[in-house]
Amino acid sequence: MSSNVYVEAQMLIRKPVEDVFEAFINPEKTTNFWFTKSTGKLEEGKTVTWEWEMYGVKNVVKVHEIIPNQLIRTEWGEHSTNVDYEFKTMEKGTLVIIKSYGFSQTGEDLLKVINDNTGGFTTVLDGCKAYLEHGINLRLIEDKFPAKK
Repeated sequence: MSSNVYVEAQMLIRKPVEDVFEAFINPEKTTNFWFTKSTGKLEEGKTVTWEWEMYGVKNVVKVHEIIPNQLIRTEWGEHSTNVDYEFKTMEKGTLVIIKSYGFSQTGEDLLKVINDNTGGFTTVLDGCKAYLEHGINLRLIEDKFPAKK
């Protein structure tokens, strides 16, 4: 049973929508602020695998819909969650809204997933902003959960 709960994170990125959209579909750009490896560019109807090598984690991502420079609709994760990426042209750049929904968890498990999604997608957007606006890879994902050495 899927709940009606959703998580939303957003950030204004001071770059044209074409540049921001490309950063999310093209792994050559995305690897500078999110995952470390991908089996390919996001394309409608395609399935790719994203990898975070420092954590030994992989996720299969199904791309359901792409509207260039407006929307990427995907499904991914261990419990198969929907994740939509919306892109809106604003006066000062592009507003990116990441919305995840369709959670199967309940109770404490649902709270943990909401927390992880909120924090995770906020970190992704922060990293994307730094990379696109300033050309800096802040290594946010890598440093979010450092090895205990």
